[in-house]
Amino acid sequence: MKIALGTVQFGLEYGVANQSGRVRLEDVKNILQQATAQGIDTLDTAIAYGDSESVLGQAGVESWNVVTKLPALPESCADVAGWVEAQIEGSLSRLGVSQLHGVLLHRPEQLLGENGKPLFEALQHIKAQGITRKIGVSVYGPEELDMLMGEMQFDLVQAPLNILDRRLVGSGWARRLREQGTEVHVRSAFLQGLLLMAADQRPEKFARWRTSWFEWTRWLGETGLTPLQACLGYALGVEEVDKVVVGVDSVKQLQEILVASHTVLPSLPNWPHPIDTDLINPGRWNQI
Repeated sequence: MKIALGTVQFGLEYGVANQSGRVRLEDVKNILQQATAQGIDTLDTAIAYGDSESVLGQAGVESWNVVTKLPALPESCADVAGWVEAQIEGSLSRLGVSQLHGVLLHRPEQLLGENGKPLFEALQHIKAQGITRKIGVSVYGPEELDMLMGEMQFDLVQAPLNILDRRLVGSGWARRLREQGTEVHVRSAFLQGLLLMAADQRPEKFARWRTSWFEWTRWLGETGLTPLQACLGYALGVEEVDKVVVGVDSVKQLQEILVASHTVLPSLPNWPHPIDTDLINPGRWNQI
């Protein structure tokens, strides 16, 4: 199963389209149970996702492949290896697991700083100990991989990819990662829900990209696809992608995603070029 479950909304109120807040523990348990029954076996979380790790631990995730992410290394950190070890021990304890599938850096640019070498060596050490099967990075765009991959190799890379933001494929990095044996996980398939929103629900600040929304509406009408089918059909259809991380708030949402996941796209939208980075990077939305 190519779908992995994102869990940020289990620990935080997250996403531009979020109207239900954090997911209740009982609902988390039901989602995990239904996901397991459908062959989904991978969870994506992070220390920075509020109570997400603790909630997952309470729900019971011993049988899952769990990927978590380290926060930024404090600038004043004198013992990098000790800090990494303490962070991972905390994650294992909260999650109630003895081994992680992957540990990623949320701030991979720190690998290029003065603590970069000891930070990477600390990651290699926890992998050598069998605490995690894979180590890697979570990036915001392929330009980060341009800087990092010449210096070091990663077992797992997570990056944004969706029907609007195809940089991972267009840059050639999806193919290069696959060729060198790196596991590729992609997130933001729905652009935090923005691509799924009806025009009258979309926040006014996104109106400046009306030509993109016009093309999206036109193409959806031409193909007869729903936004959910289109988004999943694209991300799951990229051959080099191992896992598409999707967040769900309910069992009903999960079921809708599973049904839509079998979509094959007949074509792709003709987006205006170039795509504005302010639109495809949610980290910049607060500045719009």
